[in-house]
Amino acid sequence: MHTIFHRSARKALATSLALTALAAVAPQLAWADNFPSKPVTFVVPFPPGGPTDAMARTLAVALTESLGQSVIVENRAGAGGNIGADAVARSKPDGYTIMFGTSGPLAINKSLYSKISYDPATSFAPIIRVGYLPNVLVVHPSVKANTVQELIALDKAQPHKLNYASSGNGASSHLAGVLFNEKAGTTLQHVPYKGTGPALNDLLGGQVDMTFTDILTALPYIKTGKVKLIGVATEKRSQALPQALTIAEQGLPGYDVSVFFGVVAPAGTPADRIAILNRGFRQALESDKVRTLFASQGLEASPDLTAEGLARFIPAEVTKWQRVVQVSGARLD
Repeated sequence: MHTIFHRSARKALATSLALTALAAVAPQLAWADNFPSKPVTFVVPFPPGGPTDAMARTLAVALTESLGQSVIVENRAGAGGNIGADAVARSKPDGYTIMFGTSGPLAINKSLYSKISYDPATSFAPIIRVGYLPNVLVVHPSVKANTVQELIALDKAQPHKLNYASSGNGASSHLAGVLFNEKAGTTLQHVPYKGTGPALNDLLGGQVDMTFTDILTALPYIKTGKVKLIGVATEKRSQALPQALTIAEQGLPGYDVSVFFGVVAPAGTPADRIAILNRGFRQALESDKVRTLFASQGLEASPDLTAEGLARFIPAEVTKWQRVVQVSGARLD
């Protein structure tokens, strides 16, 4: 009896000592697994130097401060953002590889490209919707229209005569015109260019009648009168041009072709790490420096900064653009 008692006592004592030792090292173990404990790679699926890259680098600096760990921007461009998006989708889902995506790789490309190896809605774990950049419809000063309704009337009087430039087949500037024609019943003719720069140059020179381009690109020319602003292509007015009417306000409700920016991680990334990253990005976006800089670039803040908000938003955008791409007939390899 005594022997059994002593054995039990010794076993209890050993267990107690083991638990005490574990409790002593537990804080160290937790600290060792603290996320992030190494640099985070922030993939931009576009070339360096563009507006998306510039925004990502601004966020990376602020995020480094809010996370207390280096955030390194890595450009993986090609195929309209698909190469970088595919690389992130295939990355280890540990929160250390994330992507700064746009409407292209996170919505439009699924319908636009015949060969795409990831799904915007299922291949990623959404982190945060950063915001959106409004597009605007601008025309050459020679076009005898100052409003959406005047432009529609001009097209009805002379069908198939007016044209619009885009930065390329399947670009948002192309699909914006497709959506406009569909909603307004117009026959604006599409003229694709190899980039925004050449399209804008021909608009300024009067070789084309109009274009749908981002507000950051158009603003200097609107202010100098080199182009006329017909309307802002978002449901809500732009903070950069608060007096300008939206296209939706001018008789085309629901018209919205803004470019959105969202941060995602590979699907399967642990929810607690997504929460940490979301909190870090929120702190970055709420800093005066980032908020002021983005506002000066025409970026509108997202109405919903939750990961769940972006998770709902992406499938809705995929569906919206799928229909527009089908109407446009655009298809890329």
